[in-house]
Amino acid sequence: MSSSTEQNANFPASEQVELSGHIIDSLILPKVLDEIVSLGGEFEFQDVQIGHRRRDASRVTLTVRAASNEALEEILVAIGQHGAMPLDIQDARLEPADMDGAFPEGFYCTTNEVTEVRVDGGWIPVDRAEMDCGLVVDDSKKFARCIPMCDVAQGELVVIGRQGTRVHPVERDRSGHDAFSFMNSTVSSEKPKGVTVRDIAQSMHRTRDESGKILIVAGPAVVHTGSRNHFSWLIENGYVNVLFAGNALAAHDIEQSFFDTSLGISMTHGKAAEEGHEHHLRSINRIRRLGGIPQAVESGHLKSGIMYECVRKEIPYLLAGSIRDDGPLPDVVTDIVEAQRKMRELCEGVTFCLMIATTLHSIATGNLLPARVKVVCVDINPATVTKLADRGTYQTIGVVTDVEPFLRALVQDLAGLKK
Repeated sequence: MSSSTEQNANFPASEQVELSGHIIDSLILPKVLDEIVSLGGEFEFQDVQIGHRRRDASRVTLTVRAASNEALEEILVAIGQHGAMPLDIQDARLEPADMDGAFPEGFYCTTNEVTEVRVDGGWIPVDRAEMDCGLVVDDSKKFARCIPMCDVAQGELVVIGRQGTRVHPVERDRSGHDAFSFMNSTVSSEKPKGVTVRDIAQSMHRTRDESGKILIVAGPAVVHTGSRNHFSWLIENGYVNVLFAGNALAAHDIEQSFFDTSLGISMTHGKAAEEGHEHHLRSINRIRRLGGIPQAVESGHLKSGIMYECVRKEIPYLLAGSIRDDGPLPDVVTDIVEAQRKMRELCEGVTFCLMIATTLHSIATGNLLPARVKVVCVDINPATVTKLADRGTYQTIGVVTDVEPFLRALVQDLAGLKK
C-alpha cells in the first residue's frame, strides 16, 4: 500500500504488528490483509521473511493505519484473532469481576483458537479454548482459563481488552497424510462422496487406534432414515466415545426398539402403523415408569438400539432438552445452562467430532470445541454444513448428503480397515 505523506495524513492512527508461523500456505496472511482493507484501513509491509522449505516458518511485520484510534482498535482486534501481534507487547490488563454472572465492561472476547495471556512479563497458556467466553487469571497469576459469562464469580481476575493476549491460529497440515489436509475446498453437494467418506473413516480409525476421543452429535434423522444399525455398529466397535443428542434421537431410537416404528412409520415396510403416532409417547412413558434409560437396559426392557449400546458399552451421553420436547425422557437435561456445563465437561479431550443431521446441536457443540478438534458435519441441508465450516476453515469438513448412505458407506469403510 502507498506510504505517501498525504495518505498518512488521512490515516493518522497506526501501529506495527507482526505475523509469524506458516502464514503463507495456511492463508493467514491474506486473511489479515483482507480484514485490514475491509475495515477501512491500510497496510504497509516493513519486513518480510518467507520460509524457503515447507517446514520453515515465515515472518511479516506490517504497519497498520486507520482514520481514527477507534477504527484502528477495531482492526487490531479483528486481525488479532488471526495471530497478528503488536510489536509493543504489554502485560494484560486484569480487573476483578464486580459481580457474579457478568464480566466488567470491555472484557476480552475469546476465540476457539489456542490463546495465551501475558502476565508479569511471561506468557500463560489459556486452558480449554472456547469461543464467545471471557478470560480469567487465577490469584497466583500462573493459570488462565476460558469461562462462560454465567459462571464468572465476583472477585475473579478478568482480562480486559486485547492488550497482552495472543492467538495461535490453526495452520494447514503440511504432511499430506492427514485426511483433513483437503479442507480448504468449499462445501458442495456435487463433490464425490466416496473419497471424502473414505478419508473420514481413515481419520476416525486412526483416532481410535491412537486412543483419541471421538464425539458424535446426532439428530433423530439417524433413526428416521433407517441408520440406527449403522450407528449402533460404530458404538459397538469403539468409534464413539461420547454422544450428544436431544430428546428426539433417544425417544425415536427407543420407539423403534419397542414398536419397530419411528414417528409411527414402520421400519420394516415403510407404512404408517396403526396408532403409530402414539408410539413415541408410549415409549417415553414406559422409560419414565422404569426410572430412566439405564434402568430400562438393566431390567431387560430395552434390548437394542443406540441408547442400549451406549449403556451396555458405558459410553457417556448428554441429552439436551428443548422447549418442544415430549415427555421428556428422564435422562434429558432440561436446564440449558446445566446442559452447557455438562457438554463442556464431556468435550474435554475430544480430538474428533462427527455431527450428523442436527443443526442446533451441531452449532451448539461447535461453539464449545477448540479449533484444533477435527470436525465433520453431515447434513442434507447445505446451510447447516456451511455454517459449521465457516467457524474455522481448516478444521471442518462439510458433507452434503442424506444420513443413511453416509453412515452405510462409513461403516463399510471402517469395517474394511479393521482387517
